[in-house]
Amino acid sequence: MSGSLLTPNLVGLCRSLTEILLGIVKAIFDALSLPGLGSWFMSPGVVVFFTYLIATLVMVMWAALVNLLSVMWVERKLYSRIQDRRGIMLGVPWPWSKKYKRGMTNLGWGFLQNIADGVKLLQKENITPASADKLLFHAAPAIIVSSTIMVFAVFPFSENFYYTKVALGVLFVLAALSLGPFAIILAGYSSNNKYTLIGGLRAAAMMLSYEIPLILCVVAVVLLSGTLDPFQMVAVQERPLLGTIVPSWNVFSPPQMLGFVIFFIALVAELERIPFDIPEADAELVEGWTTEYGGMRFGFLFGFKWLRAFAGAGLLVILYLGGWNGPVFATFSVLGYPIPILPQEFWFLLKTYLVVMVIIWISWSIPRVRADQVLKIGWNRLIPLALLTILGAAVFKTMGWF
Repeated sequence: MSGSLLTPNLVGLCRSLTEILLGIVKAIFDALSLPGLGSWFMSPGVVVFFTYLIATLVMVMWAALVNLLSVMWVERKLYSRIQDRRGIMLGVPWPWSKKYKRGMTNLGWGFLQNIADGVKLLQKENITPASADKLLFHAAPAIIVSSTIMVFAVFPFSENFYYTKVALGVLFVLAALSLGPFAIILAGYSSNNKYTLIGGLRAAAMMLSYEIPLILCVVAVVLLSGTLDPFQMVAVQERPLLGTIVPSWNVFSPPQMLGFVIFFIALVAELERIPFDIPEADAELVEGWTTEYGGMRFGFLFGFKWLRAFAGAGLLVILYLGGWNGPVFATFSVLGYPIPILPQEFWFLLKTYLVVMVIIWISWSIPRVRADQVLKIGWNRLIPLALLTILGAAVFKTMGWF
């Protein structure tokens, strides 16, 4: 299997960088005849503090900036192709390009449009409704943002690209993501608007319906792998399936094929994507529970939906698609460390973005279902089938077929 690009892990790299930077600071203070202050900067507590500060900044910037903007850009380009929106679809019409004979319409790939949207939202006024419950109204976006960032505290991108290892990492991710529906209810209730209230109540009903089958599918995976540690879950999926060359990804296990489909459907509902976007149905509720939010508050709510989609897709990859496992084509060495040409981080991001693209494809291709149909799908269809996946996983585990 492929190796990680980071050697050692993220925190180890950040510690090495911290020691180099603080060593320079110590040398400066020693030159200024302040050796005591320089020694304080090199003390173990200060080194650990700056190490985790830098590691936190790296992970937040990587997850909340690079991948967030990338997912937004992928959706723009994909739905423009699906719906033939020429203005968004066009790209790279450089002066020497003969692709567009009518002349240039825009420069580049359109990636900077996401940054321009963020700058525009920063310039808009954040208005709080006079009759709103101001404490809850302001707390809801903060809960959504913080709970999403919490996911990446234990979210591994490879064997070495992680912030911290937690034995119950999958449970922590599910717990962090489950705070989102709570914040949505708060936002809908505190805005004191009938549209936001209906959107919040719809969200409560729908997310309760779909969190149950989603968690039941995770129980089936845990029953087969015997762990809630994402690293061990991925390691279990490295061995060949029944002596064949096919990897033992959980999606290839007969009971987990059904679990994969159920988990995917429940994930789309949890993300409020079409066809399950009834909490914010624009044709009925303007923008649902986000109607009263403006400026950068709306930007956080809207942007972090994409980041939650990325986190949910990554969790699906860890549970069912082998995580960061991938083939090794070749390696080369840098300072004695073997570096794979296509590392684990590449395979993990490739699988995750493919799942995100399928979610986007579905969202822009099929119509919204009714509220009663949403509840019927969740309670009458998915929950019984999710229980069936647990039964199938128990049978396979008992018979030693997996």
